Amino acid sequence: MTRRYFGTDGIRGTVGEPPITADFMLKLGWATGRVLVARHGQRRPRVLIGKDTRISGYMFESALEAGLSAAGVDVALLGPMPTPGIAYLTRTFRADAGIVISASHNAFPDNGIKFFSTAGTKLGDELEEEIEAMLEEPLTTVAADKLGKATRINDADGRYIEFCKSTIPDRVSLTGLKVVLDCAHGATYHIAPSVFRELGAEVGLVGASPDGLNINQGVGSTHPAALRAAVIQQGADLGVAFDGDGDRVLLVDSDGREIDGDDILYLIARDRHARGELGGGVVGTLMSNFGLAAALEQLGVPFERAKVGDRYVMERLAANGWQLGGESSGHIVCGHVQTTGDGIVSALQVLAIMVREEKPLQRLLAGLEKAPQALVNVRLTPGSDARAVMEMPALQAAVAEVEAELGDEGRVLLRPSGTEPLIRVMVEGRPHLDVAGLARRLAGEVEVLLA
Repeated sequence: MTRRYFGTDGIRGTVGEPPITADFMLKLGWATGRVLVARHGQRRPRVLIGKDTRISGYMFESALEAGLSAAGVDVALLGPMPTPGIAYLTRTFRADAGIVISASHNAFPDNGIKFFSTAGTKLGDELEEEIEAMLEEPLTTVAADKLGKATRINDADGRYIEFCKSTIPDRVSLTGLKVVLDCAHGATYHIAPSVFRELGAEVGLVGASPDGLNINQGVGSTHPAALRAAVIQQGADLGVAFDGDGDRVLLVDSDGREIDGDDILYLIARDRHARGELGGGVVGTLMSNFGLAAALEQLGVPFERAKVGDRYVMERLAANGWQLGGESSGHIVCGHVQTTGDGIVSALQVLAIMVREEKPLQRLLAGLEKAPQALVNVRLTPGSDARAVMEMPALQAAVAEVEAELGDEGRVLLRPSGTEPLIRVMVEGRPHLDVAGLARRLAGEVEVLLA
């Protein structure tokens, strides 16, 4: 079935432009409800709804609630909550589905919808296809005595805070560590500070004052400069940057150096492998640095690349029976404690390693030597199709030319973004190669074709 709405990470776009409109969200809630009611027979389904801090979340929360109620589904509202927190609460409340209203690392004019299954995992293709098919049907309302009810889960924050704390051993205390948290003015703003403080850390804050319009604005995992400056100014041991919905994380060491998802994967894999708890290998993506694969090979840890996107990482983890995977962007899946990427949980795993080994991040990363990697994002012009551009002979010839220059000492990857109207151009190679120049050259070719 050809999908009209669902992409690799739910439904996302600009608020007010189809399908990110109030009327569509009403219909989406209804269609989801109808599918769940059909699957569960006489039992009334229950759906949890959470959101990040962008202003449009209020509108879409109300629209989804109305649609679900019209279909005969009960709704429990969580309010602002990190995406992984919604996954966790969906699972522990035994809800039939969880809905996240968020556009992750995008700016506030965008918003989107993600779904979680009752197990706290991404919704399966079959269910998404059923929802898409139901969207084509006329909206109807169940009898008044069958309408769904709406409640609010007032202790959702506390439940998720306690879960995050439980993902590291009780004996691990963060007392004596100073940590700066950058919450991106997003969904972690009221959760992460409590987690780290209750574990004993001294906490400094950046990006923890959301106003509905400032999510991801110059802060968060996509804009780490503010966190770097705060870590150095405050003499902190570590900086932690989340994205708007809290499923990604990047770190900054005490010298202001950025620690990305590949670094975090290496740290967790090395530690769990050394303690005999890794449970197989590690799944990265096509964007994962060559140095990560080489370092894991040195440890004797199997490594496999998936297509970019947490959905594909999760698929390969499930197929292999492995627990640890993620993306260089900071979406880390610690399957031994969580069912999806979780920025707070991933950061805690790294801090627990620092405490156990009594070493700073710089020393813990000594076994990882990453190859230089350059990434340039080219924004698509209105109406252009990323895949069509990438298939143009002129661009393929330019890629072949760069690949010939790299030989067996580097690689090129062009791909359309799954979350924004971009073509991402990545070049990776040995230190003596000008990967940044080559990436800019290819990006220029893309821009010419888009002109």
